[in-house]
Amino acid sequence: MKGQVSGPREVRRKAPGRAPDDKTDTMKGKPPLMIGVPLRLKTAVALVLLGLLTLLAGIGQRTIWAPSETFTASAPADAAAAPLTVFDQDLRTLHGGSVTINIEGDGNFLLAAGRPGDVDAWIGQAAHNTITGVSEDEKSLQVEHADGEATAPNPAGSDLWVSTENASGELEYSWTPPADGDWTLLLASDGTQPAPASISMTFPNDTSTPWAIPLMVLGSILILAGIALALLSARKRNGEGNGEGSGFAQRARVRSEARQSSRVSMAAAGVVAAAVVAGTGAAANATSPAPGTSPAPSSSASPAAQKPSASPVLLDAQFRRILEQVSSAVDAGDAAKDAAKLSDRVGGTELEVRTQNYKIRSQVGSYEARMPVRSTKLLTTVVTSDPEWPRSVMAVTQGEGNVVPQLLTLVQSSPRENYKLVETNPLQPGTTFPTISRDGTETLAAGDKTGLLYSGEEALSGLADRLTTPDSAFKDKLVEGESSPYIADTLSYQAEVVKAGENGNFSFTHKVVPESTVVFRTADGGALVLGRINFGFEGTPKAAGDKLTIGDDAAALAGGKETTTGMVLSFAESVGVYIPPAGSTDPMRLVAATRGLTGASFK
Repeated sequence: MKGQVSGPREVRRKAPGRAPDDKTDTMKGKPPLMIGVPLRLKTAVALVLLGLLTLLAGIGQRTIWAPSETFTASAPADAAAAPLTVFDQDLRTLHGGSVTINIEGDGNFLLAAGRPGDVDAWIGQAAHNTITGVSEDEKSLQVEHADGEATAPNPAGSDLWVSTENASGELEYSWTPPADGDWTLLLASDGTQPAPASISMTFPNDTSTPWAIPLMVLGSILILAGIALALLSARKRNGEGNGEGSGFAQRARVRSEARQSSRVSMAAAGVVAAAVVAGTGAAANATSPAPGTSPAPSSSASPAAQKPSASPVLLDAQFRRILEQVSSAVDAGDAAKDAAKLSDRVGGTELEVRTQNYKIRSQVGSYEARMPVRSTKLLTTVVTSDPEWPRSVMAVTQGEGNVVPQLLTLVQSSPRENYKLVETNPLQPGTTFPTISRDGTETLAAGDKTGLLYSGEEALSGLADRLTTPDSAFKDKLVEGESSPYIADTLSYQAEVVKAGENGNFSFTHKVVPESTVVFRTADGGALVLGRINFGFEGTPKAAGDKLTIGDDAAALAGGKETTTGMVLSFAESVGVYIPPAGSTDPMRLVAATRGLTGASFK
């Protein structure tokens, strides 16, 4: 029709290679959907399976594949025989935790614990084996043999041992340190027979499994990733079955889900990498020291680099055991008036004085016995930290029969000898015992004046001069308590003898016995010196025919009461003197003193 304007026609052009039917678009959109869903399902299944395997591997490291909590190493059967076997102190801490020792042998044997230096000193030149470590495969003990003397004394009963385990045939021993510091074990039969050779040690094992947790975490995440991917595929399959959306929307969804699948895969890969790094770090931490720390010192470090700290030479339990044995020996000797019963535990001045006391008491019933030695009511102990011999220690006790506290000085002359009581000194009434550390203190040589107002030697010499001369130069330098005038009583006794001696001339001497001197450092920097002074008393008739008479106690030793030729009496004075530190204005102070008759004879 003229004048009618028609709207523009919709012209559909045929794209090259494409049918004009919209169904073609729909059909061409289906192949990627059909291919993507099975692929994602396969990937999901693979992730779940891999996760399960990884999870089981982590659990297995904590269960069926977990390392044993302990391992046992045995001494080689071909080790050389020796009377003594030493367990090196480093074995106890080789792998941390407790160590169990199993020993089998013929007959009786013992396992003793002591300080490494004490054990070495006791062994001396005797042949011995030393168990030093464990082989790399952790199956054998490493044993080093040292040639030497074929036999050794029986180590049973040595004061050096903190503890002793006695066994017959077999022994299972849990190695526990008795105190801080290093401790060595000594194994022996009786010193003449070879020590038991069947030895095994059970150590804590490294049970760490640094990969277990990372593997379990990784496995769990892989399983979750697989499940998530499977659910995503299932949702897509459901969407396709419902015919939702145009071909263009479906293609867009395919690309979106492909990206999601890619992100899941990348996340899983990231978790794997993180777990690997975490596991590697855990493994490294299991074998390497933490940052800022130093590796544990090797047992092969030079002795010079391992300077030992000063420790008391006796632990409290050792000291108490020794005191009990000393007290028992003295009780037995006193009861029987038999000095032979003292010999194992009493020596020096105390053995001499008690021996003569027994002899006198066997003839003079009224003669006073020595003060009993008690291990009970232990007031304090003084223990040297000097590892060299002779070693000196002291105890202050006040048990039954001790009117005042008593100072007991014990000395160990050499490693294979036991401590012996060498002096007993009753504390002077009204006197305060100086404070001395119970954790070990320094012992000084008799002539050492380091940090002191006087040396121990000078202090005892000053006391000897005071006991001899009323106007001694030490009169104001060495004092005593008013309630315990030992010095004043001695001077008074000597003066009265001279005054009363109408038929004789009398003289007195007091001389220090240097080898008996023991000096302990006190807490204030001063010192306590203990020692012996020989008190000599000589008498000579004034004229021919004059007679001198001695007491019943001296007569028991001299073999008579009267003499016309002269007499000599000897006493042992056991004394203790406190020395102030250098720079002090205080005088020395007599702390303990007693005397005992040791000899009487006629000229």
